[in-house]
Amino acid sequence: MTIRRVNAEERLTTSFPLQAYAFETSPRSAARAEEFRDYLPYNEGNRTLVVEENGVTLAAASAIPMRQNVRGEVLPMAGVAGVATHPLARRQGHVRGLLHQLLDEMRDEGHQLSALYPFRPSFYARFGYVGLPAPRTVTFSPADLDGLLRADLPGEVRWERIGGGYQDWRTFTERCLGERHGFAIFPGYRDVGLRDRDEHWLLTARSGGTVTGAVIYRIDDHGGTLAAGDLLAGDPVARTLLLQFFARHVDQVERVTLQLPADELPELWLTDLAVHVEARVARPNAAAPMARLLSVDALAGLPVGPGRVRVELTGDRWLAGSCLLDGTTGTLELVTGAAATAGSPPTATLTAAGISALAYGVLDPVEVGLRGLGTMSTDAATELRRLFPRQLPYLFADF
Repeated sequence: MTIRRVNAEERLTTSFPLQAYAFETSPRSAARAEEFRDYLPYNEGNRTLVVEENGVTLAAASAIPMRQNVRGEVLPMAGVAGVATHPLARRQGHVRGLLHQLLDEMRDEGHQLSALYPFRPSFYARFGYVGLPAPRTVTFSPADLDGLLRADLPGEVRWERIGGGYQDWRTFTERCLGERHGFAIFPGYRDVGLRDRDEHWLLTARSGGTVTGAVIYRIDDHGGTLAAGDLLAGDPVARTLLLQFFARHVDQVERVTLQLPADELPELWLTDLAVHVEARVARPNAAAPMARLLSVDALAGLPVGPGRVRVELTGDRWLAGSCLLDGTTGTLELVTGAAATAGSPPTATLTAAGISALAYGVLDPVEVGLRGLGTMSTDAATELRRLFPRQLPYLFADF
């Protein structure tokens, strides 16, 4: 068996068929197989590895070069996708070998983070990934937004197809990337598929000509559902402008659905808004995202609290050794090597998932210990809590 990198054209007969079997209706039609070629331009910069034996592809995995915000710093991130195995070759360790090599190569190219949507979270937990919050799906009737129709709001909305307004969408998501912890976006070659398919409406809120909010959506039928994606709003006025537009569909659709981050509270938007908020996590098709640090250097320069602790990283292929985390200036200073062992700050022993959970802000240090992701004294837990205050990430990109 060999592991090799395949180019976009080779994916037509290697990774795409395995992905189609794993994630789509099967067996696929001949027409569906032909559609694979249409995807090639949007995969040209991906790194795809396959396991082969006697000319047969046994497993495949891809990494998308992305960017993600961690506590205010935008870093290179490897989005893992398209992990699939031939049905006769499953449970034989092929994906483990692929992921080791794939993340080795992405890390060597400078990607300091990695994120994915798992088919089984416990499997990826063994690779140092930790869970992130799932987006919330919000459902309500446009009739309950009636009060917004009479609101005189500063600003305006623009309504157009995504094909025509794509550049405004891309520019605004770039802005969100710089402002929102956990936010991630695709590389340009992948993201333009949204423009080229042109299958969504784009609604933007604007103030003084500047986009302050955006959402894409589709309507399935008269009397049906207006299904929106992530409601991206830079401020409450922008959010209200977008909702006001949805209120105008009261005689067209029965319900509106949209996606929100875990820290948004739609039940407080309006007094009489009857709203259903759901975060569904299930296997194999509704998993919450996961992420991890690929390099301890991702921590250097992060805005943090005034903690100081020595960390021993253990049990991981990519994160190992001792380092001193010093946030006394408000910016994390990372000291490695012999200097990291000098002095006597509290010491914590952490797995890759443990340090990743703290950096992403999803677990308290005590929870890290309870989950078996590290051990630490009370003093070390206090310092880690000061360094990495709880902060809910919002993984916008769905890959």
